[in-house]
Amino acid sequence: MTNSLATFRVGTRNSRLAQLQTRSVLDRLAAWLPGWRWEAVPMQTLGDRDRATDLRDSPPDFFTRDLDEGLRSGRLDCAIHSAKDLPDPVPEGLDWCWLPWREDARDALILPTGRNWEALPADPRIGISSARRETYCLQRFPSARLLPIRGNIEERLAQLDDGKYDLLLMAGAALLRLGLEKRISEWLPLDALETPEGQGSLAMTFRAGDPLFLRLRSLFVKSVIFVGGGAGPETLTLAGLRALRQAEVCLFDLLMDQQILAELPPTARCVDVGKRCGQHRAEQGQINALLARYARQGLRVVRLKGGDPGIFGRLAEEIETLDALHLPYRVLPGISSLQAATTGTGLLLTRRGVSRGFCVMTPRAKGGATGPINRQARAELPMVFFMGAEIVAQTARELLADGTSPETAAALVFDAGGEDERIIRQSLQEFADSDQTPSTISHSSSSPGLFIVGEVTRHGYDFSHGALQGQRVLLTCSEALQEKSAALVRDFGGRPVQRPLIRLVPDPAAEKELRQLSRYGWLVVTSPSSVRCLADLLRAMRHDLRQLPKLMVSGPGTAAAVAQELGIIPDLQPPADFGAAGVEQFASALTGTGKPILRIRSDKAGTDLTDTLKKLGLDVHDLLIYKNEFIRYPALPVFDAVFFASASAVEAFVAQWGVGALAGRTIVAIGKPTEVALQQAGLRADVLGFTATVEGALTALAAHNVNAVLREHIMERQT
Repeated sequence: MTNSLATFRVGTRNSRLAQLQTRSVLDRLAAWLPGWRWEAVPMQTLGDRDRATDLRDSPPDFFTRDLDEGLRSGRLDCAIHSAKDLPDPVPEGLDWCWLPWREDARDALILPTGRNWEALPADPRIGISSARRETYCLQRFPSARLLPIRGNIEERLAQLDDGKYDLLLMAGAALLRLGLEKRISEWLPLDALETPEGQGSLAMTFRAGDPLFLRLRSLFVKSVIFVGGGAGPETLTLAGLRALRQAEVCLFDLLMDQQILAELPPTARCVDVGKRCGQHRAEQGQINALLARYARQGLRVVRLKGGDPGIFGRLAEEIETLDALHLPYRVLPGISSLQAATTGTGLLLTRRGVSRGFCVMTPRAKGGATGPINRQARAELPMVFFMGAEIVAQTARELLADGTSPETAAALVFDAGGEDERIIRQSLQEFADSDQTPSTISHSSSSPGLFIVGEVTRHGYDFSHGALQGQRVLLTCSEALQEKSAALVRDFGGRPVQRPLIRLVPDPAAEKELRQLSRYGWLVVTSPSSVRCLADLLRAMRHDLRQLPKLMVSGPGTAAAVAQELGIIPDLQPPADFGAAGVEQFASALTGTGKPILRIRSDKAGTDLTDTLKKLGLDVHDLLIYKNEFIRYPALPVFDAVFFASASAVEAFVAQWGVGALAGRTIVAIGKPTEVALQQAGLRADVLGFTATVEGALTALAAHNVNAVLREHIMERQT
């Protein structure tokens, strides 16, 4: 930090576009992380000073070198760039990430002001700045004269309008950010002209190892997911299947069934990094670098390995790379060939009266050499005991009596793979003494647990790299929102605890009114849940969606639900206020059809909006299409934060577990109505969604946690 402990100095190029981009980022950061000052520091770079060099011949750090030097010297705390300007690799001593606020990545063609395509000469002079654009222009305009062009966006447009060029080819994102989208004569599809990685995206660079910016970066990266592909497509776990279906990039091995790749989205990027004995598509260092690269780009990365990645799968090397860079990850175990070859074939490794356990090892040593498998080598393997926790001390004493060192590392794992997974690490001697001293084991003596003995227990996964730092987040939203909510929590490095408290039950009585939708000019829908219940009823009725009235919604979350469930775009949506008040502001737009308006809602929504619209002179019919039913559970799970997506969920939680159950927990409200419900229950929301959407609320929770950690860092520096 420089100048002030509450001020970050942010470097940027001094062009108008660069400063606009940087200001847009800093405004967002100020909103997400209140209490900090973000000061833009414009700087001229080598590429700004040197206007003679053709960009096709320029060095990789042409537009970043001066900002890099500012970071190294401490004059800057971070810098904002167009992502495509970053050199690859980023210079040593610096770290980076892409930011989530992106524009259209396509290139665009621009004609002079007032000119059309008919006026384009047969041999147009085209201003270009890259080899790929040169190739495209030669294919499309074979007689064109291709000329280099330099200068910022405004200067290039001025050269075009002054007659130096007949046509320009440039990034559309720059024109959009400058408010010059009307200058675009034609957008070029990506399949016609592929753009460089990072076009349309912004990037942040900072000094490698800076704890403040490593923590800040956790807001912009998603957890890398290591997926065990199983011993075949039928043994892929449900968690692994879900991860694949949400992936944006997948790095996969050869030692797995390739059919699994069919589960990836069509747009996902597949990268073959497979290895067979002595034949590597990619060296381990290259794989590690790719994982870190895609993670820094903010992409949802899946590392797909055959079998179980923790069994002879080189998982440790890849995890260590991410740990060193403080990049978050999670690991989904797989069904290995061990289970397939034994349990799957009847060659059971444990059988009462025959075998109480088994030994697993590989005869291969590091580097591909052959390693010993003799008695001594087998004796050095870690030991795993399946048992109840009440006999851990007895087992530890037997091992000590047999000559095992008292300092041997050991661990007891409870609820492995479950929501309440817990690991207790101690020396073997401490476990041996655990029934003679006050125990650190809080589970009941009959709790099942895995007792693991060996040096491997000194290692483990570090869940602190993500924005949520491994926190358990209780998700109380309806079942329809659970998958999306859980995915966001995992992206931010948290652990979702899924307990929908509300069940949405469509009201069959609404079907009669919905069969008469042609009577209405408008439908007014104010929640995603209303959209889903409406869609369920319409599908059950086999209603022709082309005959729906015009549709007004109350925010982006509801609009997204309309697109997903009904496949249409709403006709009207308030741009700012996503509650009932925002709908009221646009009431005048609802009068044009001459037909009445149908407002659909739940039993909890109330008639306030309908009553208000009626007072405005509108003919509004109110239709209750679903009811909220509480869902009850036998016990309250362990959690650190709770997400409420509706007032109904607040009511259900308080009715089931009481207000006291939220003491010491972070409370997240999706929007104002939910915040009001908390206040009425005598509670206060610690976090209010940036927008009244699942993504807005959980991103706000992540930012809240990051801000708290930044404050701790500053306080430590002050002391």
